[in-house]
Amino acid sequence: MKDEQLHGNEPPSDWVKRWSHLVRPKGTVLDVACGYGRHSMHFHRLNHRITLIDRAQAAIESIPIEAHLCEKVVADIEDGPWPLPGRQFDAVVVTNYLWRPLMATLLASLAPDGVLIYETFAQGNETVGKPSRPDFLLCSGELLEACQDLVVVAYENGFYPATYKTAARFVQRIAAVNSATKSVGSTATPIRYLLA
Repeated sequence: MKDEQLHGNEPPSDWVKRWSHLVRPKGTVLDVACGYGRHSMHFHRLNHRITLIDRAQAAIESIPIEAHLCEKVVADIEDGPWPLPGRQFDAVVVTNYLWRPLMATLLASLAPDGVLIYETFAQGNETVGKPSRPDFLLCSGELLEACQDLVVVAYENGFYPATYKTAARFVQRIAAVNSATKSVGSTATPIRYLLA
């Protein structure tokens, strides 16, 4: 990935694309810290209604989704109030962003059978590049712990070498469903851990 490329202007994450099918058809998708809308555009092409949140007004305004199909919210979700209190979505998508005080709010924003698709940097990334501050790096198993009341469909935590699209990085990611039918120890619960 070239340094001059704008963050959020890259192709959609392979992880997000891989688990997009879990979102109910034409469901609502909340794209948190959306940047230039790479994931919003992906879900828009899949006929989902999108709500975007980012503090960068120029980034949000650049996203070419029609107003009747997209709600654009400019807000500082770290230093201001949550702009969507009480609202729930069929999917909450977060990539390359971590603000721990917001995690409970994001989970509460999942509708019944809603899907959390989350991917961000993990401990170890400080050895290969940025971000390197512990505030921005997930601890081992942190997403699993945060999602303990959800049905975990897939989880990865590990090192991913550089590719033509991305720099080398340590990443943690999860796809989990807010299912009311989850029962502890049930063999019918579709839990699959993909550990790197």
